[in-house]
Amino acid sequence: MKKASITEAKNTLSALIDGLKGGSPVLIVDRGRPVARLEPVTNGSRSGDDGRLTRLVREGTVRPARTAIPKALLSSEPPRPKSGASGVRVLIEDRRSGR
Repeated sequence: MKKASITEAKNTLSALIDGLKGGSPVLIVDRGRPVARLEPVTNGSRSGDDGRLTRLVREGTVRPARTAIPKALLSSEPPRPKSGASGVRVLIEDRRSGR
């Protein structure tokens, strides 16, 4: 997030707004203390989760799926653990062995 003083924001408002079009918010500070945040306006038809996902894709945190999830994956039951299996035990053994 870009930071700008009040004076800088006043003098370079057009450039800050151009940066907002790319999705980069700006934090306005007064003597080092945050006083305001400029954020791009999202499309009103999007829900909050869609906007969040779009932001995460734009930031490179997540990548969009290349293909659809196979329906068989969603309709089948997950595998059952073997009797006596413990994920915690496996994790502890991995940590002790230095993996």
